[in-house]
Amino acid sequence: MQQEENAKQFKRELNLLDATLLVVGSMVGSGIFIVSADIARHTGSAGWLILVWIIGGFMTLTAALSYGELSGMYPKAGGQYVYLKEAYNPLTAFLYGWSLFAVIQTGTIAAVGVSFYKFLAYFIPEVSEDLVLFSVGDFKVSPAQVLAIGLIFILTYINTKGVKGGKWIQLIFTLTKIASIAGLIIFGFIYFKSEAVSINWSDAFQLQKILPDGSFLSYENLPALGGALASALVGAIMSYEAWNNVTFVAGEINNPKKNIGLSLLLGTVLVTLIYVLLNLMFTMVLPLTEIATTEKDRVGIAASQAIFGADGTVIIALLIMVATFGCNNGLILAGARVYYSMAKDGLFFKKTAKLNKHAVPEFALWLQFVVASILCLSGKYGDLLDMITFIAVLFYVLTIFGIYILRIKKPDIERPYKAIGYPVLPAIYIVLGLSFCILLMIYKPYFTWPGLIIALLGIPLYYLNKRKIT
Repeated sequence: MQQEENAKQFKRELNLLDATLLVVGSMVGSGIFIVSADIARHTGSAGWLILVWIIGGFMTLTAALSYGELSGMYPKAGGQYVYLKEAYNPLTAFLYGWSLFAVIQTGTIAAVGVSFYKFLAYFIPEVSEDLVLFSVGDFKVSPAQVLAIGLIFILTYINTKGVKGGKWIQLIFTLTKIASIAGLIIFGFIYFKSEAVSINWSDAFQLQKILPDGSFLSYENLPALGGALASALVGAIMSYEAWNNVTFVAGEINNPKKNIGLSLLLGTVLVTLIYVLLNLMFTMVLPLTEIATTEKDRVGIAASQAIFGADGTVIIALLIMVATFGCNNGLILAGARVYYSMAKDGLFFKKTAKLNKHAVPEFALWLQFVVASILCLSGKYGDLLDMITFIAVLFYVLTIFGIYILRIKKPDIERPYKAIGYPVLPAIYIVLGLSFCILLMIYKPYFTWPGLIIALLGIPLYYLNKRKIT
């Protein structure tokens, strides 16, 4: 009886280091080694390539500092879902949770899982994403897609056995990832190519487009420049995505009122530093045109080959495999806690609100696995990653605006942290985030409307759930 009672509560087994590594590990996957190619194509200069990463880091850090206040006020499992419910209403919170379940978290898990096998294919060609395992008409499935489901299954299973297993995977793989990327950056700075530095930094801040043949094209007007910067920021912001996952596991963090906000600060600062330094290193070993036109956008491989020669492919492939493995573990561990919180409010499958004997939401984890597996097989995970950037930023803006609402609605609630730079810094994020979303809606509607439609599909689902409850 006592064991059953204990199982109804989360166990606080994550300390500040664990929480910080969850922030870092969930953010750093394969994207940082790939998306710089697209950013280089849109900006056409080394200076702007770095500035885009700094802007993305500034936005992420500003958001993280703002979330510090919210996490101290509501240190509960579900994190951002809870903040939206308290600031607005259950419908707004449900739309976020639904978007997370339908596309944001599960789509990222699928994409990261397939990425693991993309790079394992350098050692075992039979697992390549380019091969066809079976097909039905135009529907084709690769070995990488099927094996990605197997990887997600293993990590899900480990996480059903308690938070400790997931915590140790996160610790080992994230520390290995940080050390490996630091080593790559250091070697790049030591063995820089003077020709690349000269070409890239002689006229470092001229915004222009790089065409597929490596030639440059000037932007004709200011709106075109704005569209180019918004397009460039998609990749950067996507690479910074998932920093908020630590708020989902608030129920399992020691001293959450202090440690969640601190882990957000430490984790986002560290990742911003890693991303900026890594891209600075890219510009020191590769001409910008090579960054922009490298095969399949694999900038990390091209840079590693420039530094280490033929062995560079092996080194970077191993590094990305470590990065994606740890990243997926963090995403799987954290996401299920949101569905658990939704179910606790009567807005999701009832069974999702139950913890197993290891004090984790096992049914929520397996439900997440099923949806991520379907997205793996769909082959649309790359498209999903593009569209979730818009939706994720939109919900970040709503959540941060919630700080202003809660300062008025609930002025007397305890705030162990207060948003640094309030009211200016949160307002800057809101302006930047809305500008980013508006520019995407104008210049890349195919990135925005599908994600928005998926989010809005949650409205009828919400009222359907409400009818069942009443």
